[in-house]
Amino acid sequence: MKSYSAKPAEVVRAWHIIDAEGQTLGRLAVEVTNILRGKNKPEFTPHVDCGDFVVIINAEKIKVTGRKEIQKVYYRHSGHPQGFKQETLASLRQRKPEAIIERAVKGMLPHTTLGREQFTKLKVYAGAEHPHEAQKPQVYASPVINR
Repeated sequence: MKSYSAKPAEVVRAWHIIDAEGQTLGRLAVEVTNILRGKNKPEFTPHVDCGDFVVIINAEKIKVTGRKEIQKVYYRHSGHPQGFKQETLASLRQRKPEAIIERAVKGMLPHTTLGREQFTKLKVYAGAEHPHEAQKPQVYASPVINR
């Protein structure tokens, strides 16, 4: 029996919409990563981008457990001397709430050119409005994140 390997031209992409309101950050990020990679499809192939597009709304209402709101710290560096910056999850939520979900998902994707390509299919918005109505995104039904 031969193994099936998906070809990039054969991949059919769908658009999914996920409401992040009240969802736990890590559990949501795992589910979104699996959709972006295509692991929820039977024709999953590790070296081919066979994932779907994901639109996440209400990113500012994401939930974290424990004391992560004040203890979790995000780091970045501008590349210049003394350009090291750090901020807590609470301050990042005020400044740019989409970045919280984007960084969690990006860290779970492969750190390769394929992972960077898969990350471009993620669209995150702070509020309930998004400009992707023309693509007719379907509400993603998952037992993990739709409790």
